[in-house]
Amino acid sequence: MLKRHFIFGLVSILFSITIVSCGSSSNLGTHSPTVNSKASQKKPYVLLISLDGFRWDYVNKYKPQHLSNFVENGVSAESLISTFPSKTFPNHYSIATGMYPDNHGILSNTFYSNKKQKVYSIRNREVVTDGDFYGGTPIWMLADRNNMVTASYFFVGSDVEIQGVRPTYSKDYDGKVKNETRISQVLEWLALPVKQRPHLITMYFSDMDDTGHRYGPNNEAELQKTLDSLDKNLGVLLTGVKASGLPVNIIIVSDHGMAAVATDHLIPIETVQNDSLFRSVDNGSIVNIHPNNDTEVDAVFQYLKEKEKHFKVYKTEDTPGFEYSPKNKDWGAIQLIPDSGYYFSNEKNIALLNQNNIKTIGVHGFDSDNRDMHGIFYTNGPAFKTEHTIPSFQNIDIYPLICDILGFEVPDNIDGTLSKVQDVLKPDND
Repeated sequence: MLKRHFIFGLVSILFSITIVSCGSSSNLGTHSPTVNSKASQKKPYVLLISLDGFRWDYVNKYKPQHLSNFVENGVSAESLISTFPSKTFPNHYSIATGMYPDNHGILSNTFYSNKKQKVYSIRNREVVTDGDFYGGTPIWMLADRNNMVTASYFFVGSDVEIQGVRPTYSKDYDGKVKNETRISQVLEWLALPVKQRPHLITMYFSDMDDTGHRYGPNNEAELQKTLDSLDKNLGVLLTGVKASGLPVNIIIVSDHGMAAVATDHLIPIETVQNDSLFRSVDNGSIVNIHPNNDTEVDAVFQYLKEKEKHFKVYKTEDTPGFEYSPKNKDWGAIQLIPDSGYYFSNEKNIALLNQNNIKTIGVHGFDSDNRDMHGIFYTNGPAFKTEHTIPSFQNIDIYPLICDILGFEVPDNIDGTLSKVQDVLKPDND
C-alpha cells in the first residue's frame, strides 16, 4: 500500500514505500448498488481493518490498551501467515480475493506483466489504477453482486475499477490523510440510513509499517510511541462502532511482519544486472529474472550462478518459499533469493544509508519460514467466539470467513478454505 513520507525519505525510496499521492476524492462506483437489497439490509456487518506491517508479537510486547482489550475479549490467531513474497500489495489483494498472487496476478509490489508488456509498480499511479492487472473477485465485488452496499477507506484494489466495479463508497489513496479523518468517515458510513449503509467496510493504517521501515523492528522506543498513538485512534473507532448499536463484526489483520537487516548486508542489484541478457525486477527479498527473447534460459541461469554471493539462483519452479508451484509467467524464468539476513537494494540507496550512518533498517518480503514475516489476526463481534485462540493460518482463508458471515456463496476458484479458520465462529454461525 502507499506509504506516508518519512523525514528520512531515503528509506522510503529504498524500499518503494512512498509513491505519488493521488488525492482522497470519493467515488461512487458506476456499477455498484447505491442501496442495499431487502435481504442485505438484514445481514450483519463486517469491518475489516488492516494495520500494515504489524508483526505478530507486537501486542504482547508493547501491550497497547485498546488492542489488548480487543484481543482478550475476542478471538486471536497465534499469527497470520503471509503469502510469498510477504509484500504489501500482493498480500492485501490475497486477503481481498482469497487467492494466491500466482492466481490473482498482483505478484509483488513490482513485477513485469507479459500481457501488458510493462512493469507494474506501486510507485506508478497509472498502472496501479489499471483494472486489467487485478484478477479474482475482490470481496467488495462479491458483495456488489449480492446487492450489498460496500465502502473502503484505502485498501489495495479498492480505488481501482476491477471489471468496472469499485466499492459503493471509496477513497483514492492519499497517505497524508490523518487517521482521525479515516475513522470519522467510517463512523459516518455506519450512521447512514439503512438502505445506504455499507455492510462491508475495509480500511487501512500504515503507521507500524512506516516506523518499522524507518527505525527497524528492534527500536522499541519508536515502535512503542507509534503503537500508542495508533492504539488511541483504534480506541476511538472501536468505541464509535460499539455506540452505533449495530451488529458489527470487526476483523483486524496485517499484511506482513517486519525483520531487521543490517545495511552492510544489502546486496547491490547492479552486481547482477545485464540488460543485454535479461530483465531484472527487484523486490528486495526476491528478484525476478526475465531472459530476453533471443537468450536461452540455461545460459542466463549459468551466468547468474557464477555471480552468487549472499544469494542463490533458482529456476522459478524450483524456488523455495512459495506455498505452491509457481506457474504465472510474470514471475520470469529465474529467481534470485538472498541468503538469510541479506536483502537486495541499489548502490545509490546503499550509499545514502551509509552517508547517514544508518546501520539497521526494517524490511519484509521473505517467506513464511521467517516468523518475523507473520502478521496478526484478531476478531471481535456477534459472529465470533470470545477469549479464544486458534493456530496460525494463511491470510487467503479470511475471504471465505467473510463470505460465511455475510451469507455469500464462495467462488469456486479461490485458494482459501473456511475449514482452516471456522473455529473462530460461534456454533450457530458455523
